Amino acid sequence: MRIGENPTRDRLIEKSDSSHRIIIPLYIPHEKDYYKDAFKIFKLCVSSIMKTSSSIVKISVVSNGCSDSINERLLDIAKQGLIDELTIEKGAIGKVNSILKALRTAQERLITVTDADVLFVNGWEEGVLEVFNAFPKAGSVSPVPVFRTHLRLTSNIWLRNFFSKKLYFRAVKNPEGLTAFAKSIGWPDLELKFKDVIATIQSKNNTIAVLGCSHFVVTYKREIFDQSPKTNSIYQLGGNSEHLYLDEPVIKMGGYRLATYDNYAFHMGNVFEPWMEDVYENLEVIDKTVMDYNTLPFLKKKKLECFFSEKIFKKIFMKKKIRSLIFKYKGLNQEQIKNFVSW
Repeated sequence: MRIGENPTRDRLIEKSDSSHRIIIPLYIPHEKDYYKDAFKIFKLCVSSIMKTSSSIVKISVVSNGCSDSINERLLDIAKQGLIDELTIEKGAIGKVNSILKALRTAQERLITVTDADVLFVNGWEEGVLEVFNAFPKAGSVSPVPVFRTHLRLTSNIWLRNFFSKKLYFRAVKNPEGLTAFAKSIGWPDLELKFKDVIATIQSKNNTIAVLGCSHFVVTYKREIFDQSPKTNSIYQLGGNSEHLYLDEPVIKMGGYRLATYDNYAFHMGNVFEPWMEDVYENLEVIDKTVMDYNTLPFLKKKKLECFFSEKIFKKIFMKKKIRSLIFKYKGLNQEQIKNFVSW
């Protein structure tokens, strides 16, 4: 039996004061072995976002088959106000499908998709926004430059800037950042040949961005995902899922895949180390402001441009001799060319 009328009927939804949503897929099935430090690292990730973001951001966490004890702690974090949206999937639905859960109802102009083991540092949101503002065709921007991403779905950048000195190999701004990433994925160190120069593009206002970006933390313009497959991924992790759902849609929209020139986040991995706490404790708490990112230029589907750059130009570009000549034209010496072409 119903008595009276629901007070929310015909009431408009209040407009959000956020233009930026951050989506974190989380998989911690237990807290042993590989996952022993996972929740502690995840908490550092979320707390660092709250500390360093310059705008009012909304955080969505999708629990993808996490244990009951982890889910209980996630609910506590949500009650504390660190999480705006918490989705709990009892079964493991996979990383990309977890992202899609939050993405399909997200209306914010910018969407950051991040792994749960990323430590954000001061300036990350400003650095990403600077690249979006400087490059109208930017579709995705990572706050972490990674070595040797210059040929990962970047043919449209090379094609458009082939004769421009704005696209050039420059000295790496933060070699320690590249080394930190290499160590986080299990490398003992990073040889000099991987961190002396990096492929960059310079805007009209002299903002420098790095070509290409990795998957583990990237900010996207919302319209990028209009080109993602409508069905779910068949993979729990890996396969071609991130390529199809996160990478390829950028170039289908004619967008550039870029990273900031400086390093604004750290990939922590699955083992907690004291330096992580030290970095976090030294972060400055930033006052949040309401930002309207809808002023950023919108991208439109570029089917012909995508086909020409990826299927024709790229095929020519990837020939070893031609690539060597282009790399020389773009600032590499003979020894560097040898290293870049062989990688």
